[in-house]
Amino acid sequence: MWKYIRQYLPYAILAALFMVGEVLMDLLQPTIMGVIVDDGVLGLNNNGIGNLTLIWIKGAQMILLVLFGGFCGSANNVFSHLTAQNVGNEIRKDAFRNIMAFSFPQRDRFGTGSLVTRMTNDITQIQNFVSTFVRGIVRNSLLTIGSIYCMFRLDVHFGILVLCALPFMFATLVICLRKGTPLFSVLQDQLDELNEIMQEDVNGIRIIKACVRELYEKARFGKANGALIRTQLKVLIIFAFMNPVVSALMYLVVAGILWMGAFDVSSGITSPGNVMAAITYTTQLLHGIMMMVMIFQNISRGYASWKRVRVVLQTEPEIQDGAGAEIASQVKAQKNTDSAGSISQVKVQKNKGEIEFRDVSFSYPGSDHPVLSHISLHIHPGETVAFMGATGCGKSTLVNLIPRFYDTTEGEILVEQVNIRDYKLKELRDKIAIALQRSELFSMEIAENIAWGNPVASEEEIQAAAHTAQAEDFISSTADGFHTLVAERGMSLSGGQKQRISIARAVLKSSEILIFDDSTSALDLKTEANLHQALRQSSPESTKIIIAQRIASVRNADRIFILENGQIAAEGTHEQLLKISPTYQEIYHSQIMEEAPERSAI
Repeated sequence: MWKYIRQYLPYAILAALFMVGEVLMDLLQPTIMGVIVDDGVLGLNNNGIGNLTLIWIKGAQMILLVLFGGFCGSANNVFSHLTAQNVGNEIRKDAFRNIMAFSFPQRDRFGTGSLVTRMTNDITQIQNFVSTFVRGIVRNSLLTIGSIYCMFRLDVHFGILVLCALPFMFATLVICLRKGTPLFSVLQDQLDELNEIMQEDVNGIRIIKACVRELYEKARFGKANGALIRTQLKVLIIFAFMNPVVSALMYLVVAGILWMGAFDVSSGITSPGNVMAAITYTTQLLHGIMMMVMIFQNISRGYASWKRVRVVLQTEPEIQDGAGAEIASQVKAQKNTDSAGSISQVKVQKNKGEIEFRDVSFSYPGSDHPVLSHISLHIHPGETVAFMGATGCGKSTLVNLIPRFYDTTEGEILVEQVNIRDYKLKELRDKIAIALQRSELFSMEIAENIAWGNPVASEEEIQAAAHTAQAEDFISSTADGFHTLVAERGMSLSGGQKQRISIARAVLKSSEILIFDDSTSALDLKTEANLHQALRQSSPESTKIIIAQRIASVRNADRIFILENGQIAAEGTHEQLLKISPTYQEIYHSQIMEEAPERSAI
């Protein structure tokens, strides 16, 4: 954590200095009060005659000390919070930046609920930890040491009495912390589980209601919440035990000071004012130790949270940037030069949208079963290709490898004759636009959702992309048109409307490669036909990859690939596959009867 605190160390130092001022003011007041009692009220040094003037002077001094101490305390609060909030802000930004770079398997290993907890609750605990450390440790350490020192100055017996009680107090503190600290990690893990259930239930509320599973989900949430409450109660009981034990020990010390002070006053060793000052110091010491209990509780919880956040910060993203396409092309050209090694000018070949799979195999992390096996294919620039096959045959997995959402297990993929591992991730993904079956929309205007991949697009370009995606008509029919706000996760739109907005977003990105991963499944045949015709006109040079379940979606593609068990079983045009591929024939004949009524209706 030091690298984050170091950036705001001046704030922390100022907070500590102001805290020293506040503690010094607190430590001076009991001594002044003792002088007021002994000389101002009892007149011990003036034959028993009190001194009202002294009372006024010392009283005014105490008021000034209180005011100055209050100023120091306020300034300490400001600077300690500045330190804590800025440290939390830097940690949160770095953690979020790292999460954004995680691969899908890494994100899945953490779990969305856990990542949300770490980014919110855990970092809040870290902020409390830093604030408590800067403010509380300085204050209570100085107050404890200063109170004991002042008590020795007043009367050695008082100081020894306090020192005898301290080991028992700290032993109680250590025992409770040893029992309570491990529970903080358990508490945060249970909070992860609770957030995971909450997120799943909110996202899946429709299917929960449709299946009448509300009672089951309430019970599941209640079970997780009950486990969290039980752990919290264990922590509270442990620290609830500590407070009265420490208080009892301190009040025993107060009683001892009164008993010992009575003998010392009668013997002339000390004065009543000193006894009163010693009791005040003991009370300050009691409050300091009680605060130490709370401080160590916050520090233990904050440190447990820091360990969880540190895992996120120290986890290296599995998919890393390459050197860049230009450098990779130059290295390749260098290798292909003659033995003389002279290169007059390096020219980087640019075949926009060209894709090549070379003996590609892939298995998901933690699985020995290959999803794709020895895939080799070449997609030419500007070509429209389609992939069909049974559910689970690897169609979506194959296209997810192109933007490096996952890395291949074996083989290599080339985009524009450069291995995708050699690209910088931004450079590679700028070349690719994707529209998914499950449309991801954000809580913002329709125009902003369409321009998500191209935020500098003009209003005319946004409207043109919506026209190509066959979305312009329904958008124009809304009250605010393109400025209509989309509800969370697009809940205010139908499935077909969400898909068309996603397609418009992909079109507007103007990338060399367009991937449609079953993104027209919610569209009727006529709308889909109009879409493909508009795409051919608006993006004629872009390479288009279509994944679909319907023959009507792929029949006009330049080539169609049939995937079976992670391998290419057949390849050709619609007419060719009808002759050579039993699988394609089966799909065609099963769908042609379903499409016939709809065609006649059209």
